[in-house]
Amino acid sequence: MSLSEIAARIEAACVKAGRAPDAAQLIAVSKVQPLERVTAVLDQGHRLFGENRVQEAAGKWPDLRDQYGDIDVHLIGPLQSNKTRQAMELFQAIHSVDRPKLAKTIARLAQEMGHCPDIFLQINTGEEPQKAGVLPAETDAFVAECRGLDLPIQGLMCIPPVDEEPSLHFALLAKLANRNGLYGLSMGMSGDFESAIALGATHVRVGSAIFGERTTQA
Repeated sequence: MSLSEIAARIEAACVKAGRAPDAAQLIAVSKVQPLERVTAVLDQGHRLFGENRVQEAAGKWPDLRDQYGDIDVHLIGPLQSNKTRQAMELFQAIHSVDRPKLAKTIARLAQEMGHCPDIFLQINTGEEPQKAGVLPAETDAFVAECRGLDLPIQGLMCIPPVDEEPSLHFALLAKLANRNGLYGLSMGMSGDFESAIALGATHVRVGSAIFGERTTQA
């Protein structure tokens, strides 16, 4: 599916939900994609991308920014504390702040560096033991803790369980965000982004529908 087709579907979903046509931003998930696929999307004018790994992003985006100019790249995968400084230098937003230790590290480095990416807190809406993120019941306390650290919290992020109806998790995330006065909702992927937009998504993460299937494992 072409980038323009995805963009048109996102706009239509926003309008259908009674929202502004540009209410949801498209994050083109470029992780583990061949460089020529990424540059093809850049050549079409798209400038917002998502990466899962700091190291992969570091090997790709500095050169592409030299070539194409300003590009927003968001970290949507897990962040190890020892890679936090590098991540804060590379990314305009981090969608995977999932524990107090990481939040404190970001806050400390933000003071040292004089800047901080936009922050989304990852919520484990399915309460899956193998998945990162704070539990729904702990969300309010985590938001309060991060606000106490002066982090620029933009919203919440979730990855629903693969075997459950995603809209239930999107609705839960929206409820948690609204309760905490947060607007940003990073939710929805290639197969369900329209449902996510209907429930308030402000950022949808679409990879395979734009780039095609990955040639290597994520």
